[in-house]
Amino acid sequence: MENSEILACDGDAIREDVVNRVRDAMPEGRCFYDLAELYKMFADHTRVRIMWALSCEEMCVCDLAALLGMTKSAISHQLKSLRIANLVKYQKQGKNVYYSLADSHVKRIFEEGFEHISE
Repeated sequence: MENSEILACDGDAIREDVVNRVRDAMPEGRCFYDLAELYKMFADHTRVRIMWALSCEEMCVCDLAALLGMTKSAISHQLKSLRIANLVKYQKQGKNVYYSLADSHVKRIFEEGFEHISE
């Protein structure tokens, strides 16, 4: 079988029991929208690089800019998107603001993504 071959059902037999079980278990539509929005954050390599750095250490904008060879403005822009998506959090220490991953769920999603692409 070639990779381009389309796989489909043979006939019109619908397994209603399967369809009904899945329909009953299916989350509301808003959940799918929210999940798609979450995964959009992983679609930008700069955000992924920032998240990887923050999975290692808490860092400030200046640290991240130096690490990634980017401007502080560009880093701040990406951090804002990650904050809105609840993927990173920050804490102020005097005049400095330090960023880290939001929680262990985010770290686990991130680590499992890397594990998946390493297979």
